[in-house]
Amino acid sequence: MLADVQLIIFDCDGVLIDSEVLSMRMWQQVLKERGANLTPAYFVDEFLGKSVQIVEQCVARDFGITLTADDLARFHHRLVASFAAHLKPTEGIVSLLQQLSVPYCLATSSSSERTSQALSCTSLAPYFPQHRFTRSQVTRGKPAPDLFLYAAEAMGAAPANCLVIEDSPAGLEAAHAAGMQVLRFTGGSHLQYLDDLNGTSISSWQAFKTRFPELLKNIDMKDTE
Repeated sequence: MLADVQLIIFDCDGVLIDSEVLSMRMWQQVLKERGANLTPAYFVDEFLGKSVQIVEQCVARDFGITLTADDLARFHHRLVASFAAHLKPTEGIVSLLQQLSVPYCLATSSSSERTSQALSCTSLAPYFPQHRFTRSQVTRGKPAPDLFLYAAEAMGAAPANCLVIEDSPAGLEAAHAAGMQVLRFTGGSHLQYLDDLNGTSISSWQAFKTRFPELLKNIDMKDTE
């Protein structure tokens, strides 16, 4: 049960856009070229929801590889091309955004440039004309709570009245640390193997509508069935 939600804060990658599988594949390519094997489980546990700086630290710690500027450039170049060719919004998100009755924004560990490109590729940019918050705006990225607290303050909402929708362990930890209400979205291609845990996750945006009709406006009840 949610309590007096006055702001919804969406993570971007893996929540608004089905991007994490694409990102994982590009990291797998780059690391394979450096002699390392990146498994999906490791990607979810160590990379998901974290900044490039944290990824670099993980690679150095666990694979003994120092990512070079060329490695990072290859990753970003390939990811941009992959986004342009394959990136899609998560199924049902546009309908949900159109029906929300409370303010919303996004808060992501990605850069402003990558976020802008992703929203443009998926036609989600008009839904977030200004309310975008990225890692560069705070000192500490997720799992620290700084980004979510910054977004809440900018949007004029108390942390306790914010609902964060995240897919990554780092993002979930950050939201809890910020004292916010939290749901895990498992509808992205990278997390569809997860089951609902005690009602704390949602596997689709249709499921969100069904469970939380009080957050929607002017809908026909058949839309929540």
